[in-house]
Amino acid sequence: MIGMTISRSAATKSLTVLAGLLLAGSLAGCDAAAHVGAKVADAVHSAAASQAPGAGTAHPGEAAAAVAQLASIPVKGKAPKTGYSRGQFGPAWSDVDHNGCDTRNDMLRRDLTDVTTKPGTRDCVIASGKLADKYTGKTITFTRGENSADVQIDHIIPLSLAWQTGAQQISAGQRLQLANDPLNLMSADGPANQQKSDSSADAWLPANKGFRCEYVARQTAVKAKYKLWMTRPEHDAIAGILATCK
Repeated sequence: MIGMTISRSAATKSLTVLAGLLLAGSLAGCDAAAHVGAKVADAVHSAAASQAPGAGTAHPGEAAAAVAQLASIPVKGKAPKTGYSRGQFGPAWSDVDHNGCDTRNDMLRRDLTDVTTKPGTRDCVIASGKLADKYTGKTITFTRGENSADVQIDHIIPLSLAWQTGAQQISAGQRLQLANDPLNLMSADGPANQQKSDSSADAWLPANKGFRCEYVARQTAVKAKYKLWMTRPEHDAIAGILATCK
């Protein structure tokens, strides 16, 4: 791995875009807000990728929009994990957008640079690329094969955590969408993803502090979009991070 620091300005710009979209969705009403997620994911990725000098800083009101989103999420204890399995969220990496490629490869294509594809796969299967990993701040070279697990696709809100905070109560179709939603997915360093496991924000945060604002804002957006709740420690940890993002 080659060390590379992901700038705080990029993370701040990501939060700015995220907060603006969330605020726009909330002003437009519940139905419109339900469609904000995909736009947020694209905007967050684009903002993080754009690291030009003078890219801008978040206005306090824009950061406050993410805090307002957090305030709309119910706070209560975790439900039992009884009945949880990965299968409750549908087949892994389904092609929910019907573009002919599975979600894992879609996310690798979105998040990696210098991408090459495996011949004979209609340019679907990603063969190699480079990841500017947001969890660690390092650049990781991805090559499909024995070392594929060096880069994994992380659920920003782990599915087990989602199950214990409201996903039991949404439909199977909604759970399938949650498991494959670009808003809730990110290519990440394999060991960091394994370390995170099914932790909520009070138990695990990215080592790269410059990404924490975007990370908890995306968690908040996912919880709101799928009508999930938070535990008190989870809520307070996220609120504490967002308070530093102005």
